[in-house]
Amino acid sequence: MKNFMDDNFLLSNQTAIDLYHNYAKNLPIIDYHCHIDPKEIYENKKFNNITEAWLYADHYKWRAMRSNGIDEKNITGDGSDYDKFLAWSQTIPMSIGNPLYHWTHLELQRYFGIDEPLDEDTAPEIWKRANELLSGDGFNVRDLITKSNVETICTTDDPIDTLEYHIKLKEDASFNVNVLPTLRPDKGIEINLDGFVSWVKDLEKVSEISIDNYDEFLKALDSRIKFFHSVGCRIADHGIDGVVVYADSTKEEAAAIFAKALKGETVSIDEEKKYKTYTLRHVFKLYHELGWTMQLHIAALRSNNTKMYEKIGVNTGFDSINDESIAYPLSRLLDSVDREDSLPKTIVYTLNPKDNYVLGTMIGNFQGDGIPGKMQFGAAWWFNDNKDGMIEQMKALGNLGLLGRFVGMLTDSRSFLSYTRHEYFRRIACNLIGEWVENGEVPKNDKLLKRIVQGICYNNAKEYFGFDEK
Repeated sequence: MKNFMDDNFLLSNQTAIDLYHNYAKNLPIIDYHCHIDPKEIYENKKFNNITEAWLYADHYKWRAMRSNGIDEKNITGDGSDYDKFLAWSQTIPMSIGNPLYHWTHLELQRYFGIDEPLDEDTAPEIWKRANELLSGDGFNVRDLITKSNVETICTTDDPIDTLEYHIKLKEDASFNVNVLPTLRPDKGIEINLDGFVSWVKDLEKVSEISIDNYDEFLKALDSRIKFFHSVGCRIADHGIDGVVVYADSTKEEAAAIFAKALKGETVSIDEEKKYKTYTLRHVFKLYHELGWTMQLHIAALRSNNTKMYEKIGVNTGFDSINDESIAYPLSRLLDSVDREDSLPKTIVYTLNPKDNYVLGTMIGNFQGDGIPGKMQFGAAWWFNDNKDGMIEQMKALGNLGLLGRFVGMLTDSRSFLSYTRHEYFRRIACNLIGEWVENGEVPKNDKLLKRIVQGICYNNAKEYFGFDEK
């Protein structure tokens, strides 16, 4: 029997052990999609305790705690930080089989040197030991990033953001990690969401362009995209919830629909599709012109619990998987831009594992332009971000495309302790490839294996995104 989460955790054969320790373990991290706050990096935030570092913004943990019967007071409410930590310590033993169980213990091991499993009995001592370290030197946000061997971080940023802290970090010679913005223009695409008109007014202010019609709206949006580019942004990210939208539409139709929305009039579902399609196609073309990559996150069903949405808002643990059909509209959306030779490098993610083979085949339709892996089937995302989900995503990509061109893992996290998710992924990837080697499906060719493993874990992302060095 193997020891709990030892040096060869998740590595089930000698080839996997060799691949991970020799080729993957010490590679830098390019975390090309996350939700951390650049202000906290610039100010080099110091955490008051492990609850603040661990639980303040982690809706994955909140969701698990609710399933364990924890009162909301000790999840997002006014319970003390110690009581919230104890509530998590009661929950974590029940979470075996959930990646949260492994992530929690990897973080305890890597950052705090704590090997004991967390439970109600060990919680008081772990609280004490972790907080003593957090209160001392070497545990501020920048220290945690540096210890994790992170080379590049891409945050998620609204077009109306000033990027003040990205600019300051870019000019800060004392911190050599690249912290870059990612454009997330969903609030300008979702024309029927509450707050659309007020967001357009905010865009008007920050762009200093009067927005009375659709042409001026696109001009203002373009100006923000170019501003983001000047600060080092090279990625756009779109949350395409539920059905991927495609409807044949003209600029005149989109303009008329935009005008209705500005006046507070109801926009029908068909009109929404036309507006979204034209606006998405417009920004996709600019991404291509600038040499950006775009990410499409597909098939989330968000804010399902109305009562809790009204009480504590979005991104609080009440989202799930959408099961709508995505193949045809995604095909038409991508093709409509590709026909004009304006399809940028693209990463597509699905929250629904039923669509693994849809995306695995879809990307093959639009490869080309001399770019290795121009179209990417993105890493197992959110509810798929677990051992089985990662394996199935990589198997689907291997079966249908080129696993050796995969740009690998990202944290998609709001926590500065979550970089161990890259380690988790690297171990799983090495084990999968190791199994193929041990089974005679892949030759035991060290040159080939090194290239594949290091490509998936680091080199492919570095080449694909082409971030400027700080």
